[in-house]
Amino acid sequence: MSHTLHRGTTPLLISLPHVGTVIPEDQRHRYTERALQAEDTDWFLDRLYGFAREMGAGMIVPNESRYLIDLNRPSENLPMYPGSNNTELCPTRHFTGDPIYVDGQAPDEAEIHRRVDVYWRPYHQAVRDELAHLKAAHGHAVLFDAHSIASTLPWLFEGTLPHLNLGTVNGTSCAPGLRDALAALFASQHRYSHVVDGRFKGGHITRHFGRPQDGIHAVQLEMCWRAYMDETPPWRWHHERAAEVTPLLTQMVTTMRDWTPR
Repeated sequence: MSHTLHRGTTPLLISLPHVGTVIPEDQRHRYTERALQAEDTDWFLDRLYGFAREMGAGMIVPNESRYLIDLNRPSENLPMYPGSNNTELCPTRHFTGDPIYVDGQAPDEAEIHRRVDVYWRPYHQAVRDELAHLKAAHGHAVLFDAHSIASTLPWLFEGTLPHLNLGTVNGTSCAPGLRDALAALFASQHRYSHVVDGRFKGGHITRHFGRPQDGIHAVQLEMCWRAYMDETPPWRWHHERAAEVTPLLTQMVTTMRDWTPR
């Protein structure tokens, strides 16, 4: 099994598609030494959101690194943000634009298809099945796709990102009431900068599974590393920062868990 599903008791499922760090032994020869450090991981999010499982949220956690395959990209490898630099389904570049693979070792189409079959499809099927289970049990389901990223990455975006980047695909991946409730929560505090449907509007998971008309509501949060960890190698967990942001994240998870469609 390339992922672990922790089943919850509420309508909320948390997806953490980029927390994995494993690059399988039979693939490691393809990667540069730098790439084997998996620097673009969404570091520690399973730890940061660990409280949510105690609140009854389900959680799905992959083992493998996004450098093997990006679970938040469409299997057809279409760009998420046309007109901007993007990383692929099987990324060939770091978020800095530097190459991930040794010359001549990037995966060919056959290898990409294999990775889709072995890693991508099982993860997406597990999300699909669990959302169906939650909807049947509760009448609706909420999918929270959680991410984190360095605050400044010139190859991907200009300037410095806000601490909290909420994405609802311009309001189409969830009901307006849920989007408004989360936006109001972020607006009620002044410690962390925030934006709704800015640079990060929601990746493939949010776009694909968010079907509010069918009772499935999806929201993405891209949170900057500086909110809870050190942004420079070796990318350490920062106890004080994590403790400071956790109450706000708890309110956010509570909002998603307790929200019900009208």
